[in-house]
Amino acid sequence: MPDWRRIEIDLSKLIGYPKPKPSLEQYPTPARLAVKVLRVAYFNGDISGKTVLDLGCGTGILSIGAALLGADYVIGVDIDRSALEVASINAEALSVSKVVDWIQTDVASLNLKIRCDTVVQNPPFGVQRRGADRVFLSKALEIGRVVYSMHKAETDEFIKNYVEKYGGKIEAIYVAEIEIPYLFSFHRKPKRSVKINVYRMVV
Repeated sequence: MPDWRRIEIDLSKLIGYPKPKPSLEQYPTPARLAVKVLRVAYFNGDISGKTVLDLGCGTGILSIGAALLGADYVIGVDIDRSALEVASINAEALSVSKVVDWIQTDVASLNLKIRCDTVVQNPPFGVQRRGADRVFLSKALEIGRVVYSMHKAETDEFIKNYVEKYGGKIEAIYVAEIEIPYLFSFHRKPKRSVKINVYRMVV
């Protein structure tokens, strides 16, 4: 049985974005939320021994968490080279670099020759770039057999319709919150909590 507390502590110590970019909606995924999502995926049999893809991996918290939980092979994808450089350092720090590969590309252009067992992602909400979340969703449904994806709760109806349109089926919805810290000049509060849904989809 994984030591969930230990994993959360380890993930909380990972290096974050050196210079977050608002255009990419580079908000960190909190360790507690990452563990919550990965724990659900783990007990559903979607992590251990599986090939796991993390779209928009940032500095690697979901990728590295999946590796710590026994994923056979993990691929982290991000358009930001500086974020991937940090992700590589983080993977080395937790001794999982041998099972994780990092790919620099925008998600829409990703062309993998394999079908992944599981996709885990905390995609942009589409606030700064309208439709950014759709790109992640469609690519995840194209490449993954099972998808765990985080989205603002207020977009629930849209997500359900979009997933159905692209041939997926939502099997479960897990309610959570993500804390958004003050990162950019347009933020008005030191931090705020946003209600999200974590969707488990199958293709």
